[in-house]
Amino acid sequence: MSCTSITQMIRRGIGRGHAASAVALAMSLAAVDAIHGAESKAFLEGIHHHMTLASTVAENGDLNPYAVIVAPVSAGKIRKGDVLVDNFNKVSNLQGTGTTIVDYNPTTKKTSLFAELPQHLPQCPGGVGLTTAMTMLQSGWVIVGSTPSTDGTTRTKGDGGLLVLDAEGQLATVWTGTNINGPWGNIAQVDNGSNATLFVSMSGFDVPGPRVRDPVTGYPVTVKKATVLRLELAIPEGKPPVILSQTVIASGFAQRANLDAFLVGPTGLALGSDQMLYVSDGVGNQIVAIPDAVTRTDSAGTGRLVTKDGLLRRPLALVLAPNGHLLVCNALNGQVVEIDPISGKQLCAQWIDADQAQSPPGNGDLFGIAMTPDGKGFYYVEDDMNTLVEAR
Repeated sequence: MSCTSITQMIRRGIGRGHAASAVALAMSLAAVDAIHGAESKAFLEGIHHHMTLASTVAENGDLNPYAVIVAPVSAGKIRKGDVLVDNFNKVSNLQGTGTTIVDYNPTTKKTSLFAELPQHLPQCPGGVGLTTAMTMLQSGWVIVGSTPSTDGTTRTKGDGGLLVLDAEGQLATVWTGTNINGPWGNIAQVDNGSNATLFVSMSGFDVPGPRVRDPVTGYPVTVKKATVLRLELAIPEGKPPVILSQTVIASGFAQRANLDAFLVGPTGLALGSDQMLYVSDGVGNQIVAIPDAVTRTDSAGTGRLVTKDGLLRRPLALVLAPNGHLLVCNALNGQVVEIDPISGKQLCAQWIDADQAQSPPGNGDLFGIAMTPDGKGFYYVEDDMNTLVEAR
């Protein structure tokens, strides 16, 4: 289940070239040595084991795990290092109806229910359907996105909102407004304790039902209105976070309904140390970069292209590995892809879900991803089995 090795590929080519001259052989081996250093820096080359940790199905039957985050602190029910996973579907398997967050403790290896929200929440337009947009702050507050539906499709999609929970899993407040519609992708953040900056992709603006088709392509209608929203928060002692300002820092991304995945839009967000925000654009099958994400006062549009197509198969959640590379889950196969965001080079891909029941293997099974606290592996979920998995 490791990445295809560039060196191995070259050596196999050399092995087949029995008629090659000594000079050509020497040049090939020199090329191997030249790339070996770069190749060895691929984080995925060190990942060899995939361990199923727990079921993510909640006590009420909720399933379809989406968000995966690691608790940065101990607070309330949560211990530092716990893995929180939310569910997008209720037991009926209708998308946009899941209301639960489960908590896996790596030390005790036990899973417990962290939160169960009301299906019909008046403060949240359309109700509750928890998405990949989830984070936990150093102050103990958990923030999770809702993109709700009543029939499992975007035909009945509500605008949703961002739900703020205390460390006991109790709802404290709901954030809604004209900039918030379909909070969808994993949240990137800068957290300073008493204040924080969040980045959330919004993929719900004017998305029709999946039966509304483009007469030219035959696909559900594409609407280029998805955004990345930056929220500046103040976090008073002992009180819920308060939004100080909202800035749309990226806009014009394509979004569209999908019967299998509910909707497709920008999902993955990862913030580099240079204030560069990386965004996975699912419809465009690409990764883009938004410069000066923390400080900019306007929209960068759809940003600068980092990489496109190749190993990408509708990229979903993003995370930065310790070597500075991006790891991105594919929606349309069971691979995670490693990308050097500076060069834009797609270094390799690893099958982390090779379930042959789907075509291609693992199709539709991957969603959230999060690094382990020691930086030596990552957590992810497998939708086909409703499980949390650790890769090392």
